[in-house]
Formats: sequence, C-alpha cells, structure tokens
Amino acid sequence: MTLMPASQVHRLAGDIFLLLLALGAMCSTGPAQAADQIPVGIEAVGTAFRVTLSDGTSKEGAGLAGAVLTFDVNGTAVRIRIVSIEADGGNKAVLLHDFRFADNDAPLCAPDPQGRQLGFPLAGRTAADGRLVAAAPGIFELICTSGAQGKCVRFGYHPWENGSDGKSMRDHYNACVRMVRADYCGDGRAYTRDGTSIDLWDDRGIQKSESADDASFSFEAAWGPDGAVCVARTRIPENITLEALKVACPRLAQAPSCTEATGRGAGALLFNRSR
Repeated sequence: MTLMPASQVHRLAGDIFLLLLALGAMCSTGPAQAADQIPVGIEAVGTAFRVTLSDGTSKEGAGLAGAVLTFDVNGTAVRIRIVSIEADGGNKAVLLHDFRFADNDAPLCAPDPQGRQLGFPLAGRTAADGRLVAAAPGIFELICTSGAQGKCVRFGYHPWENGSDGKSMRDHYNACVRMVRADYCGDGRAYTRDGTSIDLWDDRGIQKSESADDASFSFEAAWGPDGAVCVARTRIPENITLEALKVACPRLAQAPSCTEATGRGAGALLFNRSR
C-alpha cells in the first residue's frame, strides 16, 4: 500500500471533523431491549467497538451495524449511526465503519483516496503535538480513512498490537502519522500537500519500498515517533525549504547528512521517498 497520496492536515486533531471521546457514551441497537440488556459501557478494541451489557455479556465488531452511539461533546449530544461495518480488503485486521450523523444521515468522514467515506474507532487520545497516547479504558477517537491516522492503520501500523519484540507498535504508528503529514518537527505542524505521492518502508517488512528504480522519487527523510530523525530534502519546498526547516527545528540542523543508513543509526523506524 505504498505510493499512496499524502494528506494535508490543518488542525492538530484534523483527521476527523469532530473529536469524539466516549465519555458517558450510550449505545442503542434498535428496539428497546430487556432490562437485563441495557448497555453500560463501550470501548474500542482494535478498530472495533465492544459494548458491554448490564447482564455481563457484550456485543462487538460487525454485530453492531445499525447501532446509534450517543456522545457527549462539550455538553452537546451527538448521535452517530453505524450504517454498515466491513473488513478492509487490504488489511483484514481493520473494520471499516460507515459513520453517519443520525439526525441528517450526512457522512462523518470526507472521501479517502478511493472515494469512500469510512472510519473506525481507535483507543487512546491525540495529544496536542499529534501523537496518539494511551488513555483510560473507554476513551477513544473516531478515525477517518481520509486522514493520516486512518491511512497509517491501514498501512499495517496497528498501535494496539505488539511487535515480535514484545514492544508496542504505537511508536511505528506515530512515526507513520508524522511521515504522512510531513510533520518534520514533531509538533503537529504539517508541511505536505494533498495528493502528493510518497513511498514508505520500514525494517519490519510491514511496508516495502516500491520506488527504488523510479528516478522521479528521491529520499526525503527518516522518521521516529517524535518527527523526522533527519531530513534530506523537504517534500514541498513551497511549504518550507530545508534551510527554513532547520531554523524552525534546530535539532534537524545537527545532522550533517541524511540517508537511510544515517537515519537508521539515529533510531529511525520508518523511511520515505517522494517525488
């Protein structure tokens, strides 16, 4: 899934229209249920919802298609209906949800590169600098496939999983989000342009380069969860030049050169080329 268009993000949590935290959320799945079937909790497990009922049982995954979730967003009730749930064709571990505002049936998500307006829940909370950080149980965000967060999950960087070394994959996920957004400084500022092709790879083999023989692509940067480890050139010089970037982010001026090898030596998790 390399060579995917990058996304431009103008807001710190800008992959979705609303930041929806499941604080006091309730779930209804149609007709009134028996007293022993009242929803008492909801959480995100991977990219699926799990609703706990008052009798101790639970419903989760594709079985929640048709449910309406009510969220408390700054004191206002927002009702989101799940029209359908399907497995991602390129990544079966991901469930794609068709989220609609229940009051007017408008899609929650903007179109992704395939033109689909889908998303999924993801446990955690996005920090002010753009990182996904752990949060209390039941706290999650609704992520759209049109944004960097959704793309990185679909690329295979699953922050809820552990790698073969037993370490959380959250750092790889956050490094990917930085890379897609061209968030070189790791402060939430994006310097990409919507529709720009990028080629990414990592040493775990989750993503492999597809542009090594394409002269129109050249090495851009090596990435970690806190932004670029080093930068060979900026993706969109009109947005920021390499010289201006080194002023804006002094730590990047300390690297005398940037190659895949030097980036790996500095602890990079992901690498990318761009046109």
